[in-house]
Amino acid sequence: MAKLYVALLAIMLPFTFYSQTGKKEIKVKYTDAQFKIDGILDEPVWGTSDISDSFYQFFPADTIPAIKQTEFKMLYNSTTLYVGIKLHAAGDDYVIPSLQRDYGAGGNDNISILFDTFNDGTNAFLFGMNPFGVRREALISGGGQNTNGFTTSWDVKWQGETKLYDGYYVCEIAIPLTSFKFKQGETKWRFNAYRFDMQSNEQSTWVRIPQNQTIYNLAFMGDMVFEKPLGKSRTPVALIPYVNGIAAKDYENNDSFENLNIGGDAKVSIGNGMNLDITVNPDFSNVEVDDVITNVTRFEVSLPEKRQFFIDNSDLFGTFGTEEDYNPFFSRRIGLAQNAEGQTIENGIIGGIRLSGKLNEDWRLGFLNLQTEKDEANEIASNNNTVFAIQKKMFSRSNLSFIFVNRQTFDDYDFLEEEDRYNRVMGLDYNLASADNTWTGKFFYHKSFTHGVEDRDDAGGMSIKYNSRFFNLGLNGNFVSNNFRSDLGFVPRTDMLFVNPTAELIFYPSKGKLNSHGFVAYPEFVWRPTLDYKNTDYFIYTGWQGQFKSQEEISIRLFNRYTYLSDSFDPTRTEGGFELPGETGYYYTSGELEFASDRRKVFSYSLEPGYGEFFNGTRFVFEGEMNLRIQPKMNIALGFNYNSIKLPEPYESEDIWLVTPKIDLTFSKSVFWSTLIQYSNQLDNLGFNSRLQWRFAPLSDLFLVYNDNYFVNSFMPRNRSINLKLTYWLNI
Repeated sequence: MAKLYVALLAIMLPFTFYSQTGKKEIKVKYTDAQFKIDGILDEPVWGTSDISDSFYQFFPADTIPAIKQTEFKMLYNSTTLYVGIKLHAAGDDYVIPSLQRDYGAGGNDNISILFDTFNDGTNAFLFGMNPFGVRREALISGGGQNTNGFTTSWDVKWQGETKLYDGYYVCEIAIPLTSFKFKQGETKWRFNAYRFDMQSNEQSTWVRIPQNQTIYNLAFMGDMVFEKPLGKSRTPVALIPYVNGIAAKDYENNDSFENLNIGGDAKVSIGNGMNLDITVNPDFSNVEVDDVITNVTRFEVSLPEKRQFFIDNSDLFGTFGTEEDYNPFFSRRIGLAQNAEGQTIENGIIGGIRLSGKLNEDWRLGFLNLQTEKDEANEIASNNNTVFAIQKKMFSRSNLSFIFVNRQTFDDYDFLEEEDRYNRVMGLDYNLASADNTWTGKFFYHKSFTHGVEDRDDAGGMSIKYNSRFFNLGLNGNFVSNNFRSDLGFVPRTDMLFVNPTAELIFYPSKGKLNSHGFVAYPEFVWRPTLDYKNTDYFIYTGWQGQFKSQEEISIRLFNRYTYLSDSFDPTRTEGGFELPGETGYYYTSGELEFASDRRKVFSYSLEPGYGEFFNGTRFVFEGEMNLRIQPKMNIALGFNYNSIKLPEPYESEDIWLVTPKIDLTFSKSVFWSTLIQYSNQLDNLGFNSRLQWRFAPLSDLFLVYNDNYFVNSFMPRNRSINLKLTYWLNI
């Protein structure tokens, strides 16, 4: 097997030499002038700076200049990068859903600027603004190939203001150089900008990007050339202490408590490329709740990481393996544990450190170490959790990465089995991305180490994809052996060999309402090695999808499935329900239709009905979301998911509801109130989360959070809490 991966790797290496098109360039002049960041570019020095424009359309076409152009200028001094942007518009009817920071860019007016400070085409910093001066920032990893590499949970201090004029608006931005990581003495960064203009119904970019790529893909960037080399960045230290008072009552166990927690984080910049994060008694309380999902599969579902401590350079640790089937490190495992009854509960973190970033232009390093508390009453050991990762850039945008993961307890516990005292994973990944992103892929091999296990404890895989304007082809394959174990990873299933070829054909009509449409085929096959490579699952998805010039989207999908149940299973997850028998195979076919309306409208929606066979019965599913924008102060959303599962007697038939209304109120750019209600009869829970947030200083917040949960059937309370949390970001 290892020889096969080496051979495949050797075959694919030449594709990494594909060259990119000619570069656009903007000169960035040095200045000692003083600036007032007010959205008015009236400082005389702005008149001496280079102006860059000539934005290209990305949507609805990608072959013509933008209808409404965008102009920008850049200046810098020893501490700060200044950006002035003039955005021409058809009028003043801007779409601004909210005044809250870190808005989503789709469906509203805004501009985003991207900086690839190490010129590697793999990682970048993003800063964005809308016409009302609301800001957002994000980290982009993995070359910006998909949304998995787009992280808006990252926070950093910077300034930005806008001013509205007749026929255009202006953004004036000041970003401290300490907000970036870069090589001392550097004279060039790669740069791009993209804009959403709702009035002209267009999306545009400074460097032209073909529509078959993401609008933030880092393969397509120009250069910003500094007048003189960048100096050594000072070493800032940020202290982020918190105080959290909580009062809670658990009605199920008739238990109540009040608690006051004090702790915090520290962020230390080491040189121009590395971050050191330190946390002591971190608080991961629910100021932001996870989305509830309906799960009718046999497998666990992953949820995104939202804790700030784990965000910087998260791709260094969390992108090994595959996105869906297997990941050797999943940071949400830290801080959670299973008690003696097998229930997942919170496990306190005593403290830890996290070192990550660029060693130089070609090497990146990540090291994480966290210690969790012991909880002998729940039979949970104190564990040390360590992750080490190192990445070497190869060719233009590819890299070779190594990871070592260790979860280990150093104490003796009577309740702990010998095989649970430690678990380790070691692995190597090669991530392929050609210069123009025509070829992308991955090759990896990992091995786990657990006491008493000596064979069939590895995992590996490959993927290769060809991206073009008119068709995309791909081949994915991976295996996870039956004894493979990763306590700090996401491994929904073991004992499998998975193969998934993909094909997509795309058309761009010159006339009519459709902007693009195409056909897709996506078959998946799973074999079980311990069952003599029996084909236990296949999933064949074929469909047609289209995007209208008016931004509506439609798709039609047909699914053909086969599932062999090794063990009995109840897809309704009814407590005590009669399960479908194991060692039985099921063939079933279903179809879905999805339509998403134009998000520029005050009222927008998406609807997704589906119907078909389901195991030995039928399933009707209807999900969607409705959104009402009362801009810019209020946004009302209603999400819903209805599953009607009908199985023959004596198996379970259920109507499963998940309803999630949410109201967001933004009183100003610093005071926000959001209320989320989540009703799930599958989880027998009706939850209320209401959060008032006051951002009284940059990246410093006061939260008042009320959580209330009820049983669905009896409407009796389950648990209730109120949090008052203060965090303050202090630079020293």
